[in-house]
Amino acid sequence: MPVVSLVTVGLSVAGLVVVAFCAFKVHLGVRRFGRELDRARARLEPKHAVLRDELRDLQEARAARDSGDGVRSS
Repeated sequence: MPVVSLVTVGLSVAGLVVVAFCAFKVHLGVRRFGRELDRARARLEPKHAVLRDELRDLQEARAARDSGDGVRSS
């Protein structure tokens, strides 16, 4: 019986080592993905700001055009 227990414990430890290795690889992948997201966000932020400014200008122009007192004929 002690041999069976020793084999069981050995296999359990080996299984935990495999799971720990996989978890470490996932951790590294998540870190790399996070860095990639930060890089993409940094590249897109200036373009996002320009688009936001254009949208604000368009909304202001539309508000100025639609606030006229007269009736438009079609």
